[in-house]
Amino acid sequence: MRRQLQSSRAVQSSRALRSTHERAIAVTAAFALAATGAIAALAPPAQANAAAKAVAANPVSVSVDAALQLATVPATGVGVNIPVYDAAMNSAATPGLLSTAGFNAVRYPGGSHSDVYHWQTGTAEGGAYVAPNTGFDAFMGTVRAAGAQPIITVNYGSGTAQEAAAWVRYANVTKSDDVKYWEIGNEVYGNGEYGADWEYDTHSSKSATTYANNLVQYVSAMKAADPSVKIGAVLTTPGYWPDGMIGPGDTMDWNHTVLSIAGTKIDFAIVHAYPTSTSPADLLTKPQAQNPAIASTVRSLINQYAGTNAPNVGIAVTEANAQAYLDTSPNGLFAPDNYLTWLENGAFNVDWWDLRNGTDCSKVTTVEGATDYNDGGMVSSGSPCEPAANTPFPAYYGIQMISKLGAPGDTLVKAASSSSLLSAHAVRRADGDVDVMLINRDPNNAATVNLSYSGFTPSGATPTVHSYLKNARAITSAQSGSPTAQTVPAYGITVVQMHPTAAPCRVVYNKNEWSGVMVGNLTVVNNSLGQVNGWSLGFNFPGDNSITNTWNASVTQSGTGINAANVSYDAAVPQGGSVQWGFRATWSSSDANPSAFWFNGASCAIG
Repeated sequence: MRRQLQSSRAVQSSRALRSTHERAIAVTAAFALAATGAIAALAPPAQANAAAKAVAANPVSVSVDAALQLATVPATGVGVNIPVYDAAMNSAATPGLLSTAGFNAVRYPGGSHSDVYHWQTGTAEGGAYVAPNTGFDAFMGTVRAAGAQPIITVNYGSGTAQEAAAWVRYANVTKSDDVKYWEIGNEVYGNGEYGADWEYDTHSSKSATTYANNLVQYVSAMKAADPSVKIGAVLTTPGYWPDGMIGPGDTMDWNHTVLSIAGTKIDFAIVHAYPTSTSPADLLTKPQAQNPAIASTVRSLINQYAGTNAPNVGIAVTEANAQAYLDTSPNGLFAPDNYLTWLENGAFNVDWWDLRNGTDCSKVTTVEGATDYNDGGMVSSGSPCEPAANTPFPAYYGIQMISKLGAPGDTLVKAASSSSLLSAHAVRRADGDVDVMLINRDPNNAATVNLSYSGFTPSGATPTVHSYLKNARAITSAQSGSPTAQTVPAYGITVVQMHPTAAPCRVVYNKNEWSGVMVGNLTVVNNSLGQVNGWSLGFNFPGDNSITNTWNASVTQSGTGINAANVSYDAAVPQGGSVQWGFRATWSSSDANPSAFWFNGASCAIG
């Protein structure tokens, strides 16, 4: 029995909230969103009070396993929605807002508007508001200027497979825009099939079976226009309403029905997540409490129904946000924790709802010493009660901190915290550096953090530290602390950037593990040993690994001791060059990382 994370009433309240936001932004568009210009230059507030906070009595331990790979940072990982009712979508300010925050994906034409929007005419069903200058070509100009990729949601509610295929053909054949990712509809399960009807749908049948059969037609037509496109199917979010419900005309719930019919045809599965919370503290537990379980369930469904193509089917979270504390420090902490936890658990895309949203100013409150306008956007729309248009809210800065941690192509690795009030994430960069993000969820006390490393040896140099502090209006950078000790202010986010120690050689040890089996891949870098003609690498397993096969090396094992030697084609390693080899091993009690390596007798740095 699935754990119910959110009641149907709560979900409908969530949708009503978003509908209010959509109406609010249309109302304010004429006088607020037309504003252009850079982000308002605002001086950071005084932080003396943060310095005066007592440091927690018990230090927090954070361990980083730089060899245990969780995921590669995807090229489309950090995304955002921009809907066609945002009159400032293509203003001069938008590309800078996107690129400064590090967004590399932008979803269009926006939420439920997608199912009423006709791209060829730039109009929407039922008189839904579409702002001027928000057509597809103008949108693409903004996305390209920001260095991002588009994610397009085609009209399922009032459109056709032929209309969608024409969009693919125009974008990728006529215009050579190379739009890779396409969704078929938005939250289609909200079409009345389960009693709630926020999503526009003109089909006579609203069932999951109808959606799945039509989805197959969309896939066929769109891939006929461009076989390279990736197409996603709308799923209900596991644990959220209406997950598990069986609607009229179906014999299974939405997810099982859709994937049983279309699972072998799609390229990714789509979920949306707006966790409810009873307090700021409760909100900040949601990334770890919910995201891994949701991702695991979706992956299991994909494996069940996608056949041999299952490993190639991705997971996209194309709408994500909180439902409360939207413009204040709790959401600034929640945002990066939420993104990174999704990415660590296999999502290739997470899109915040949204860049600008708007508010009707009816629910203005104070949260943690700052004003919450009940605006789901990351920057102000300039509504009458808000700061100047394009002023960032804390979620914007929190997401910007992700770009300080890593970049697409880097590797998310395991980081574990001993405290429920401190989240930790780590990235091993392509150049061997390791960066760690520390998120202090305690609103009152600074955290003293002791860091330890496996699979990486940091240099003794003072690291570069990027910080976003409670209610601040800027990210600061300085050299402070050490690779093994940092202090994170109350409700603060810190990214610590570290270089590996200098040594004659360096070993990057990567592993992927599952029950009883692991695969290790090693890269040995010759820093200063001159030209090497013939090599050996020695190390000891701390656990009970038993190597069963290898590649690119001749390996002998005696107990826990390993000696790997070159084969005929990789004996030469010039100074500054590297050699790669790997192995598969079994284990039962532990597959801990080796703590030392010797390359031709020289002791190597790790990481």
